[in-house]
Amino acid sequence: MPSNESMVASGSRTFWFRDAIIYQVWPASFRDSNNDGIGDIQGIIMSLDYIKSLGVNTIWLSPMYDSPQVDMGYDISDYESVYPPYGTVADMEQLIKECHNRGIKLLLDLVVNHTSDQHAWFKESRKSKDSPKRDWYIWRPAKYDADGNRRPPNNWRSNFNQPAWTWDEATQEYYLNLFCPEQPDLNWTNDECRKTIYKSAMEFWLEKGVNGFRVDTVNMYSKPMDFPDAPITDPGAETQPAGMVYCNGPMMHTWLKEMGAILERYDAMTVGELPNTPKTADVVRYVSAAENELSQVFQFDIVDLGRNPVDIMSYDGYKLPEMKRVVEKWQRFTEGNDAWTTVFIENHDQGRSISRFASDKPEHIADSGKLLALMNMSLTGTVYVYQGQEIGMTNVPKTWAAEEYLDVNSINYLAAVKKRTNNDPKALARALADVNFLGRDNARTPVQWSSQPNGGFSSNPETKPWMRTNDNYTSINVEVQQNDASSVLNFYRKAIAVRKQRASLLGRGEFRLLEEEDENLFKFVKIADSGEKAFVVLNFTDKQQQYELPKEIAQGAELVLGTRNDGEKGSLRAYEGRLYVAAA
Repeated sequence: MPSNESMVASGSRTFWFRDAIIYQVWPASFRDSNNDGIGDIQGIIMSLDYIKSLGVNTIWLSPMYDSPQVDMGYDISDYESVYPPYGTVADMEQLIKECHNRGIKLLLDLVVNHTSDQHAWFKESRKSKDSPKRDWYIWRPAKYDADGNRRPPNNWRSNFNQPAWTWDEATQEYYLNLFCPEQPDLNWTNDECRKTIYKSAMEFWLEKGVNGFRVDTVNMYSKPMDFPDAPITDPGAETQPAGMVYCNGPMMHTWLKEMGAILERYDAMTVGELPNTPKTADVVRYVSAAENELSQVFQFDIVDLGRNPVDIMSYDGYKLPEMKRVVEKWQRFTEGNDAWTTVFIENHDQGRSISRFASDKPEHIADSGKLLALMNMSLTGTVYVYQGQEIGMTNVPKTWAAEEYLDVNSINYLAAVKKRTNNDPKALARALADVNFLGRDNARTPVQWSSQPNGGFSSNPETKPWMRTNDNYTSINVEVQQNDASSVLNFYRKAIAVRKQRASLLGRGEFRLLEEEDENLFKFVKIADSGEKAFVVLNFTDKQQQYELPKEIAQGAELVLGTRNDGEKGSLRAYEGRLYVAAA
């Protein structure tokens, strides 16, 4: 695996992102500075010293652009403006400056597969078939069945469980929307449209000093323009999952090279969201340094563990060996090439990792949070921490009613189950349990800053947040953990510091999985170029487990980090983990 130093940089690229430790901020739920119940940019600015205290050196800020908020800001109505409840462009300029003053780089979300239907471009496009911007979006005539009924151009299902085509009465055509009907897809084959996207969505902010982008749905811009039907994988349904048809289209690499050339001028990084790309060779092509397309991508295999591939909110469960195989696949796919990888287990689109991958029983939450932190901080790649992950925030209680879930995906899913089962109470109870486990709302509850009402999210405890705070905020919050040496928060600080001190071993070393079929313990070795080795052992059960140091590390192995401060060698308690290092 090439190190940063040995990589041949083209132009002004430095590959700084390979050692980045990135903290994701989701603005609506991070911190409310002006008591309107919604997080804002000034709330982030007032928290920068806290974020820096974790040891992270980069922030990824989820969409803060002006938006009708149908999909929490992923429906952008103006790339060059800020959603007013979050602040202004001037606030963003202050945030960029304050981050840089602290040695923190800032990434924005780049959402350019689609815009809001309220964007000036789309308003112009839908005026008439002769509009100069008509071809900036994807319009197609209807099809008609044998009985003369109007049908969409194909059978694609959107990512939000709806048809992927919306009928426009005024101009008598359908437009494509791979997400909500209020999120029409842009037509990247139109050169003028594409160049305007680069200027408005990328260069506008790069000129202001941002250091790169997390790129939303990065492999969906190039569709097969003859729009073939997707294969039938959900028999009897009107629409079919079509990700394998519309992802990774013929022009993807050409257009990403155009973007790469712009980013290179600013030494800016990108991390792309790359679904429906199972083959490692295809992923390498996107993130090869020589290709200059994307710096790195998110692979979703780990957060998709246990999901039903057709019914995305339905959870079937998984066993630990499956997790090990997923981790190994994306740890080792960069061996022998110039690609790079990412390490994450939480973001704004996922249930909380403690609830999903360990245990959110009150007695296990802290141990589970540290266990997952130890795993991630020992893996090779650029590591991501999502807001609240560092204090062990969990999924919302199972007792919450359906009305508490505000995410469009959760709402659509529950409505679809209701319709499909004719309001069957058993099916609805199962659907609600699945939404409680996998739903995006779990990650979107306000960050828990203190034991004050609503977790101290607003400076006025009387202010009701836009979304209900998780009920466990009195026991899980920043204030209560700050001065507790054994807290999840202080373990994150420690683990990040160890990772930075041993970057060549933990952040860039080669990964070797041990005992793949063991259903209780996750064990792996890391090997640095220098020959230094690490051994990580993680107990993913609620029972005590025994382990032995592998022969290649037993000599001179030193316990560098453990999730508990006591205990005997060779024995791990519930959700306990240890990291040993042996010199070369």
